[in-house]
Amino acid sequence: MAMRKLGRTAAHRKAMLRGMVTHLLENGKMETTVTRAKELRGAVEKIITAGKNDDLHSKRRVFAYVTKESVSKKLFDEIAPRYADRKGGYTRIIRVGPRRGDAAEMAIIELV
Repeated sequence: MAMRKLGRTAAHRKAMLRGMVTHLLENGKMETTVTRAKELRGAVEKIITAGKNDDLHSKRRVFAYVTKESVSKKLFDEIAPRYADRKGGYTRIIRVGPRRGDAAEMAIIELV
């Protein structure tokens, strides 16, 4: 699966994804475009999978990616244990129709 460019430079895209992953883990769900939601899904799945391993390497990987320390703690303490017996598929994307301003296809992405 090829990485979508989303009309941004690599650095901007990476920063945006980090922010979106942090927001999704913090709030449990968020509304965004379908394309961004699909791109976000892969990043969130990797972070939650890393959070399931409670070793130092995983903690450093998560702390390096997630932009808020409180969200990283929440991942290891609350979110990852919920999915301990689940092998992936931690997110759900629900399409909610076009956005009013530019008719971009919108979706809600949430943790299952």
